[in-house]
Amino acid sequence: MSDQIQFIVEKLNQEPFRKNYNLITFDSLESMQLLQLLNDVLGEIDPKHAVDIREELPEQTAKRMLSLLGILKYKPPGSISDLSAFRQGLVTGSKPVIHPVLHWLLQRTNELKKRAYLARFLVKLEVPAEFLQDDTVADINKQYEELMEAFKNLHKECEQLKTSGLSTAEIRRDISAMEEEKDQLIKRVERLKKRVETVQNHQRMLEIARQLRLEKEREESLAQQKQEQKNQLFHAEQRLQRAQLQLKEMHHAVVDSKPESLMKKLEEEINFNSYLVTEKIPRELESKKNSTYFLQKVVAEPAMSQSDLNALEIKINEVNAQINQLIEKRMMKYEPIDSKFSMYRQQASIISRKKEAKAEELQAAKEEMASAERQMLQKTNQAHELEGSEVLKGDEFKHYVNKLRSKNTFYKKKRLEIAEITAEYGILQRTEELLKQRHEAIQQQLQAIEDKKGISGYSYTQEELERVSAVKSEMDEMKGRTLDNMSEMVKKLNIMVAEKKASLAPVIKELRQLRQKCQELTQECDEKKIQYDSCAAGLESNRSTLEQEVKGLLEECVQEESNYHYINCMKRNLEIQLQRAKEEMKAYVSPDPQERRKAIREQYTRMILEQENLGKKLREKQKVVRESHGPNMKQIKMWQDFEQLMECKRECFLKQQNQTAIGQVIQEGGKDRLVL
Repeated sequence: MSDQIQFIVEKLNQEPFRKNYNLITFDSLESMQLLQLLNDVLGEIDPKHAVDIREELPEQTAKRMLSLLGILKYKPPGSISDLSAFRQGLVTGSKPVIHPVLHWLLQRTNELKKRAYLARFLVKLEVPAEFLQDDTVADINKQYEELMEAFKNLHKECEQLKTSGLSTAEIRRDISAMEEEKDQLIKRVERLKKRVETVQNHQRMLEIARQLRLEKEREESLAQQKQEQKNQLFHAEQRLQRAQLQLKEMHHAVVDSKPESLMKKLEEEINFNSYLVTEKIPRELESKKNSTYFLQKVVAEPAMSQSDLNALEIKINEVNAQINQLIEKRMMKYEPIDSKFSMYRQQASIISRKKEAKAEELQAAKEEMASAERQMLQKTNQAHELEGSEVLKGDEFKHYVNKLRSKNTFYKKKRLEIAEITAEYGILQRTEELLKQRHEAIQQQLQAIEDKKGISGYSYTQEELERVSAVKSEMDEMKGRTLDNMSEMVKKLNIMVAEKKASLAPVIKELRQLRQKCQELTQECDEKKIQYDSCAAGLESNRSTLEQEVKGLLEECVQEESNYHYINCMKRNLEIQLQRAKEEMKAYVSPDPQERRKAIREQYTRMILEQENLGKKLREKQKVVRESHGPNMKQIKMWQDFEQLMECKRECFLKQQNQTAIGQVIQEGGKDRLVL
């Protein structure tokens, strides 16, 4: 209970409550204050409940709190009779009722905020069946349910986006940065257009620049294709080298081996590949598919809280326990029947596991061999590129030939020995077959004689009796040896026990005394522990009060320090302003004209005079422009008319040149005459 109260006090002292409680002040709260505190916590979870309980009736307060606790799925401890006591305690503000509710709410505040937010949209309004018979009400209710489902889907998508690591703030920053870059590029393009428009034939130059860019892109794509083709050529050469190496190995294998060994090797490879294709790879593929399905299912579900994970773990443990119980029942039920096959099943499972392990080892070895072959090819290519092919010369070649001859003679000798041994093995095998046939014939004759004499099976029984008697004599000897060994061992053990007892007697006496001392010390320790706990509880309460006081004093100290620094800064600012005012006054009163010019007042008066003179000049200029505006506009109009007239003359002259000569134009005294 004390841990519960300690947790509540710690949470209430943190944000956003900041109540500054300790254990004593919290325990001394009255029922009305406790109810208001509970209402504040509920108001933090759902802002609709942030009200003053003094402004409403106790029944309304209890009803409102009970409805919200029901939405938040709070389960009060106890049975149905305890539920009525819980309601009564909630109305009266009983501590045994309020404290567990506060502890439960403060443990999962964020989760309950989310649940309260969703309850506003997902708590379904119950419409009576007689109202649903109306078509309009039924349609509205259907739309309401569809909107509720749409809200569920949108909320799931929102949670998935939140958990996916994408931040809206980061996206907004990226969008704003991209928009700024876009504006900068647009401005740069406009500036470049303005620069280019002043250049002659800028359209043709732009077209040429566009073609240049396209050609560069094409050049880059062609270079990329060239690099890809080089890579393909390199890979093809490597494949060719590997194929040549495999061909050489196959030639060597054909020369040095027999058809039986080749067939056996091929059968082993076929068996291994068929095992991979039919058993191993489908099983691995099925396991990968199952894991992918479960992962997709987990990703599709909404984000889960810690409480949901704990509930799932509890369910998993319960299901595993049920599975173990069912397996034990099945084993107990079918054990007499399957006892003969259990050993074979275990052996089969062990063999299958060994088979899988060996297959994995073989596959890893093949991959390692392939990588080693690739490395060898690379090294040989590098060696050929650097030094060329290696050729044996002189004494090395003679030594190599002599070595081959000696190996050939040794091989021939061994081959002759193998041929002799195989011939001898064939003779011995034939001899064994003949002896077996003769033994069977003798056995048949002996059996026929026994049947005639009426003692069939005598020889077999005699052999069995001899064998059993031999086994019995061996067992008797073993039993005798075992009994002798056991008697000797018992004697040795008795001697050792007596020695250990004699050596442990003083130790046991000391142990008894130590046990008595231990009991006395444990009693004393318990008494001291009780005293310590009581003293620690008192010191803890004093410590909490002192901590609160120290915290308040530290906050006051920090506030006073901040005020002190603020006053110092203000004082420095005022001193600087006062110093500037003194310097200004000194410069203004000084008889020296140079010092007086440095004064701010003189500078501003001088600037004001300059601006006034500039304004007068601009006004005079404006007056001149206004007076000359009308004549200037007339002159512009006359020049435009003159330009149109000259353009018209030019067009007429061009037309005249293009037409056939109809008459003669004579220009005299500034006039044009046409003579036909």
